[in-house]
Amino acid sequence: MFKVLVLQTLYTLSDEQTEYQLKDRLSFMRFVDLALHEPVPDATTVWLFRERLVRAGAIERLFARFDDALREKGLLAMGGQIVDATVVKARTARLTAEEKAAIRGGGTPEGWTPARKAQIDRDARWTLRRGRKRPRAADGGSRRQAVAIAVPVSGYESHLGIDRAHGLIRTWTVTHAAAHDGGQLGSLPDPADTARGVWADTAYRSAASLELLARRGHVGHLQRKKPRGKPMPRHVARGNATRGRVRAAVEHVFAARKRRLGLVIRTVGIARARAKVGSANLAYNFARFAWLEARGLLPA
Repeated sequence: MFKVLVLQTLYTLSDEQTEYQLKDRLSFMRFVDLALHEPVPDATTVWLFRERLVRAGAIERLFARFDDALREKGLLAMGGQIVDATVVKARTARLTAEEKAAIRGGGTPEGWTPARKAQIDRDARWTLRRGRKRPRAADGGSRRQAVAIAVPVSGYESHLGIDRAHGLIRTWTVTHAAAHDGGQLGSLPDPADTARGVWADTAYRSAASLELLARRGHVGHLQRKKPRGKPMPRHVARGNATRGRVRAAVEHVFAARKRRLGLVIRTVGIARARAKVGSANLAYNFARFAWLEARGLLPA
């Protein structure tokens, strides 16, 4: 059944599609060790098994077990770590202003039936996803750099820590989308990484974050913000470019999860969202390990 969930995650299948593809594809049946005469798990069975994993908090333990297996294979985290976060979209609900205010306050709107409570995700939050800024006009007419696009998104924030050497996800956590990235810095650096460097963008840079990293023996390579109303100093721009070349590796991980795995949250509640994101992280590490192994990049 766990192999069934791996296939479901890798190919972005619903429970009904998973049942159909298991019946239709011999490669899927071989992967999950099903013979032709054996019954195929139906959509309800797949859903119930995933719910059991959610309630038992098993995804975190499974991720830790595979991380131990990676270390046994010699894939130790030894090159430093890169920390970042991205928004994962969830189902949006049509709510009134009063209902939104009640949910933001941690309560339940009045008059909601048990069915309504089960259908509406009260853990997800809205945030703005900002795009790149427009460059200044050549004639100098534009005094400010306007944001090119700011799209409101409802969902959760997936926070990751990857090792710089192998590109494997080593640590992760999930919050609602409105949570500040820098607030999760304490839980993301991998204590088993033998290198001290931690790379992150400007959202993580603060006096408290630098003090936290130094207290734990890490060296923070955090991007610096542009001074407000002033041009970016050249030495700061050069430093950001140097750090950015290292930090860019985490964007490949986000792209793989969102494009290849099609990561979105269609469930209700942060517990199920955490299981969904954790399953995607585990599936990504499976695929990344297979890629490293196929190219002979595993330690001898």
